[in-house]
Amino acid sequence: MGTRVLQCFLLLFLLLQLRGASAGSLHSPGLSECFQVNGADYRGHQNHTGPRGAGRPCLFWDQTQQHSYSSASDPHGRWGLGAHNFCRNPDGDVQPWCYVDETEEGIYWRYCDIPTCHMPGYLGCFVDSGAPPALSGPSGTSTKLTVQVCLRFCRMKGYQLAGVEAGYACFCGSESDLARGRLAPATDCDQICFGHPGQLCGGDGRLGIYEVSVGSCQGNWTAPQGVIYSPDFPDEYGPDRNCSWALGPPGAALELTFRLFELADPRDRLELRDAVSGNLLGAFDGARPPPPGPLRLRAAALLLTFRSDARGHAQGFALTYRGLQDAAEDPAPSKGSAQTTAASPDGANVSCSPRPGAPQAAMGARVFSTVTAVSMLLLLLLSLLRLLRRRSCLLAPGKRPLALGPSRGSRRSWAVWYRQSRGMALPCTPGDSQAESTASSYRTLSASSQSSLRSLISAL
Repeated sequence: MGTRVLQCFLLLFLLLQLRGASAGSLHSPGLSECFQVNGADYRGHQNHTGPRGAGRPCLFWDQTQQHSYSSASDPHGRWGLGAHNFCRNPDGDVQPWCYVDETEEGIYWRYCDIPTCHMPGYLGCFVDSGAPPALSGPSGTSTKLTVQVCLRFCRMKGYQLAGVEAGYACFCGSESDLARGRLAPATDCDQICFGHPGQLCGGDGRLGIYEVSVGSCQGNWTAPQGVIYSPDFPDEYGPDRNCSWALGPPGAALELTFRLFELADPRDRLELRDAVSGNLLGAFDGARPPPPGPLRLRAAALLLTFRSDARGHAQGFALTYRGLQDAAEDPAPSKGSAQTTAASPDGANVSCSPRPGAPQAAMGARVFSTVTAVSMLLLLLLSLLRLLRRRSCLLAPGKRPLALGPSRGSRRSWAVWYRQSRGMALPCTPGDSQAESTASSYRTLSASSQSSLRSLISAL
């Protein structure tokens, strides 16, 4: 009874841990591995066409020389190819993919369904039965539809959400629509946008839903953490753009991490200023990108300004931010940290460290490893105790931790010996010369002690 209760408790504990690990939506920047709508920046480790080992196994990129893309065609690692078989998107397709063993139908590659490879701001693929519609606001169609065309349309109408469907249809809605929506498999949203061959715009009876804040030209951001995209993202930003975003999350300082940064030329410029004093904290352009790793700024509020020239056309940028509670801790690197101070081209006072979110990631990894180790140990002990209940012999060394071991008998009486130096388990067949010779160096426990041990084990 006690064993079953402990096992149930342990199982419940593990399920709660897994639930906590998967809670939250993929538009949270901490849970996303992609910041481009087509997953071209995916550098994760999924090596099957389906999640968690489902689907078909991918071929190694250094063994696909017979195809258009291999590690030999990416010597500098720009596309993330190499001596591995992880899903990638080297050709700017609508989502990551990989080569597979050729089928009888001649299919030699497949798209990868990667749950964590959806850009923040994408809320998922939803069922649209039409009665009632999944998003209840205004709608429209266009033969030049892209994700940003639909986002812009719904922003102008004053709605929070935008949904693309069947490659050419756009729907607007609110959070209340999302609350009653039904999620569909991510692979159901597989229709290419009529206006962009590298983007997906829902599917047949399926809506790909986005927050309209993606790619907006202005905004006031006060959440503890989030993502800011360049204007018109995931499309390329256009010419003569003049955009600004006010950033004021809770805390005494800010941390920014650029996930993407691609500006057309030095005349396309992003500036970071203290919202209170107006001091310039950083400036980056097409010739001077931001340093790798997080930027820690001694400012509680920030004003970001982006300007492009008359010829500007490029992918733009995506940056994550979070508020820091203690400004004093920012410039002081912890022990073992490789944090350095970098001067921007405009004399900005910015500190950077090469590992985004390393302390938080390390802490999470340590907690997860500890929980896993303790869980495995408990399962091992419970399994061992169950085995002992079906066995007949137990030897416990005196003044040492209990040494348990099963004998081969299944329905024999208990016999318990102990010795000071070590413990071992023996079969209890009467007259067994080998057992008796080995047990000669042990002392038999008293009947009352054996009875107590049997009661203890039965209670477990």
